[in-house]
Amino acid sequence: MKSTLSVIIIVKNEEHDIRDCLESITWANEIVVLDSGSVDNTLSIAKEYTEKVYTSTDWQGFGIQKNRALAYATCDWVLSLDADERVSDVLHQEIANAIQSTNIAIYKLPRLSSYCGKFIRHSGWWPDYVTRLFKRGEASFSNDLVHERLVFQGESAKLTEPLFHVTYKDLEEVISKINQYSTLGAKNSYQKGKRGGLTSAIAHGFWAFVRTYVLRAGFLDGAEGLMLAISNAEATYYRYLKLFYLSK
Repeated sequence: MKSTLSVIIIVKNEEHDIRDCLESITWANEIVVLDSGSVDNTLSIAKEYTEKVYTSTDWQGFGIQKNRALAYATCDWVLSLDADERVSDVLHQEIANAIQSTNIAIYKLPRLSSYCGKFIRHSGWWPDYVTRLFKRGEASFSNDLVHERLVFQGESAKLTEPLFHVTYKDLEEVISKINQYSTLGAKNSYQKGKRGGLTSAIAHGFWAFVRTYVLRAGFLDGAEGLMLAISNAEATYYRYLKLFYLSK
């Protein structure tokens, strides 16, 4: 008997992205969408593709919310996606082959992300391996507020076809996400007992730029590579600065 696949997606106000994501996974045996309080058309769009649409507005972080979505999955395997990610036909076929494996339970996918309309091949963004495909019952998500990870035992294998990540569509989104994720990152660090300061914020921000643009060859990504390095530095600077104010 062939193995079956559930795709789980957590969403909030994703009407601009969710349709393209769902269109790319219509072949899945089951699609689970967990909403955390959308006020746009996200829910109505999701219901066009699946009956398994749920709501949980008690937001406690990305990790906990993904575990809640995971609890609704019923198939043999689970693929976790974000609303701004897309599965190509060739990746679909690779996934279909992989889940028939009898000795591997966890797979990492290389993710290819875009920044202001350009797919980034350097800057530490490629190949950005994300652990997203696993046998149900073999893994769960960490309870981190942000930057959650898949927790599992044993070894994982890597797929070769990219998962497309259509993120940071314009500078408005870049600035919005810098603010959003620096706040969540600061809170997450504070909960883990870390503390910040102005000097630390400046030093970490500078290092983030050097690491992205120089060490990870962001200069090869052209103008977008420079923009990305600067925004990474800004996000890091503000995360440590917000941590400093939380510490006070």
